[in-house]
Amino acid sequence: MTQSDSAPNTAQHHQPDPPADQSGERTFFGHPWGLANLSGVEMWERFSFYGLQALLAYYLYYSAAQGGLGMNEASALSIVGAYGGLVYLTSVAGAWVADRILSAERTLFYAAILVMIGHISLALLPGFTGVVVGLVCIAVGSGALKTTTSVVLGALYHRDDPRRDGGFSIYYMGVNIGALVGPFITNALWGWRGFHWGFGAAAVMMAVGLIQYAAMRKQTIKDAGHQVANPLPRRQYLPIFLGAAAVIAVVVVLFTTGVLHVSQLANIAALATLVIAVILWLQMYRSDLVTAEERSRLVGFIPMFIAGVAFFSLFQQQFTVLAVYSDQRLNRSIFGWEMPPGMVQSINPAFIIIFAAVFAAVWTRLGDRQPSYVTKFASSLVIIGVALLLFLPFAGGGANSTPMWAFVAIIFLFTMAELLLSPVGNSMATRLAPQAFPTRMYALWMLSIGLGTALSGSLARFYDPSSAAAERSYFLVTFIVTVALGLAVLASRRWVLRKFVDVR
Repeated sequence: MTQSDSAPNTAQHHQPDPPADQSGERTFFGHPWGLANLSGVEMWERFSFYGLQALLAYYLYYSAAQGGLGMNEASALSIVGAYGGLVYLTSVAGAWVADRILSAERTLFYAAILVMIGHISLALLPGFTGVVVGLVCIAVGSGALKTTTSVVLGALYHRDDPRRDGGFSIYYMGVNIGALVGPFITNALWGWRGFHWGFGAAAVMMAVGLIQYAAMRKQTIKDAGHQVANPLPRRQYLPIFLGAAAVIAVVVVLFTTGVLHVSQLANIAALATLVIAVILWLQMYRSDLVTAEERSRLVGFIPMFIAGVAFFSLFQQQFTVLAVYSDQRLNRSIFGWEMPPGMVQSINPAFIIIFAAVFAAVWTRLGDRQPSYVTKFASSLVIIGVALLLFLPFAGGGANSTPMWAFVAIIFLFTMAELLLSPVGNSMATRLAPQAFPTRMYALWMLSIGLGTALSGSLARFYDPSSAAAERSYFLVTFIVTVALGLAVLASRRWVLRKFVDVR
């Protein structure tokens, strides 16, 4: 998973209501009890999200006899990539709704309900109807939750409260626990009773999180996150609603008439994300509120944005290309037990739980001597490129041809690359942000993740496990391109740092 899931820095850039005085109140490990409530709902939301991700590709391309929908693999993986990209795209929309209409806390609550409805739809509605309704609801709901939970959590603390960073660390642990456990439970139920039981487990656990949050909402959250930062005039509600409805209607018509095809979904999501990212960047760059130094930093951010897109287009292939690989190449037999293919998606969050604190301690200890943002990004690209190269000795093999230890080693390198870029990118975005647009700059960074995630579905169409030559070419080309890009980023280090002015 990506550490950006927890969006730890967005809370610092909204203007939430000041927290209530908590002197004399019971605390949760020295923190406000609202932390326990928010960590719980986010843990179950991440359980449901990653539990679904671990099943989705297989449900789409497995045959009807196997309980799936029988799509071709390219279209199935395109949907997975588009769905993941849509989550990050809607996180920006969710932040806008929270800031302009509902407030962060109300958006969080309604988003959690929407996520639960989505999982219920996948569990109960048959065929493509359940897929469309379920994925749209989950993508929109999860995207809104992604930013608003962090905003509400930040509102529980005063800005100078020394407990703030520790609170976000505890919250982030809940995120990873959900991501770790979700694939295990949903895959076990898939193997026992079928896909819809796995989807049902995600729905039940999201319902548990929602019930827990609602029951503790008044006592633990109180007024945190209830302020609408920049209220939208009510006269603009109808035009905004009609505009959104018109866009949705056009998209539906284009697909139902065959102008657009489901296999193009990832490309469409990538293009939409890129257009919005360019608009956000231009709005900041051309604003009179941005200083010359801040414009310089925005220019320096461009190669970092590109590097982030490239990284996530490969990292998020855990849910596309590597999902197929786990199904068709990996030897998942453990002491005579055949592990369901989606369970391997718990490997990355397990490594994150183990090593995230180690990386944080190393950066803290190094202080000003730690590598620059540019060096960390470049190193991340080289490492994930090398990880893909390690598939070459096993490319073209048959079923069960790749040993589990080799796959675990590759995911370990994925995780090391992630820890060099994802949390670092969060920090970088907040430091490079123009003073007038801190949240917008963070949204721009989130869009790099969304664009990369969508591209993970687009790139998957070039992966052909039925051809040994094609499989080797795929891993070799992605290795060469990624490492070359990493070296190019490293070569641009001095130029980027000059553009960053006083940020390194």
